[in-house]
Amino acid sequence: MLVGASVLSADFARLGEEVRTVDEAGADWIHLDVMDGHFVPNLTFGPSVIAALRPFTRKHFDVHLMMSGVDPFLESFAKAGADSITVHPEGNLHLDRSLQAIQALGVRAGVALAPAPPPVAIRHVLERLDLVLVMTVNPGFGGQSFIRPMLDKVREVREMVRGRRIHIEVDGGVAPATAGDAARAGADVLVAGSAIFTGDAGDYRRNIAALREAATTIAA
Repeated sequence: MLVGASVLSADFARLGEEVRTVDEAGADWIHLDVMDGHFVPNLTFGPSVIAALRPFTRKHFDVHLMMSGVDPFLESFAKAGADSITVHPEGNLHLDRSLQAIQALGVRAGVALAPAPPPVAIRHVLERLDLVLVMTVNPGFGGQSFIRPMLDKVREVREMVRGRRIHIEVDGGVAPATAGDAARAGADVLVAGSAIFTGDAGDYRRNIAALREAATTIAA
């Protein structure tokens, strides 16, 4: 079980230090939510901030683009240090082309499914995918409550990708109380923000350990 720390809940005044601290606390991936104010009603950051954070850790940079029309920006995010780039099917006219472009840049390609789009949206691009991100909240803001019916979507996606080396990632309202259900449904990457970035460095380590333990114990 991999744990991704979503910096959306970190202290932006000392973001580099927060990334280093959560790395040392045991996070496997650093999850970076890029929001454009159009696809979702919020703005976060772009490639320059990701490039500035890259020297603080060697962990996997998991870049989630909540943007419309991502193609002109893919190279910038790859050069900034993204290890994986995930896009939304409803935000791009030609999803297959976007995924090909991501992989051509030497980056892992992912598709994110917000609560409404059905898993069938990815059926014909499975050969392009390294990960599927099932959102268990509506995209745009951190700190939302886990939408439990999305567990059925996780199960459906897990069945769709069976036999392929594709990660199933869950993001939104992930905490010790929900991690086990997500893992049991088929997730192998848990993204958490507020459940991790609470307290100090010692708390971050305990928070990550609690997520991993909850997922491993209940999933078993």
